[in-house]
Amino acid sequence: MAVPKKRTGHSAQGHRRSNWKATKPETTKCPNCGATVLTHTVCTACGTYKGKPVSIKDRVEEAVKEEKKPAKKSTKKAEETKVEEVKTETEEVKEEAPVEETSETEEK
Repeated sequence: MAVPKKRTGHSAQGHRRSNWKATKPETTKCPNCGATVLTHTVCTACGTYKGKPVSIKDRVEEAVKEEKKPAKKSTKKAEETKVEEVKTETEEVKEEAPVEETSETEEK
């Protein structure tokens, strides 16, 4: 087994370690949410990589967005039938006999 004959001096040790430098990691902005992200990694805020959904976090957000989308515009005929249905429902409610309210003294 190789064993050094003498200890390494402080100066030689310092010269050897002179290039041990910490480097600042490269960051970019997420194209989806704008958060600061390490390059070549999935965004921790929204779960996308290069604008495509990758993690479960982003798939959940997409499902919420799809639910919030407004319905497609329908034709006038469909709207008229919906209005007629609403009118008939309100007329049925009005035709029912009103519920009689009892006073508290009658219950006792």
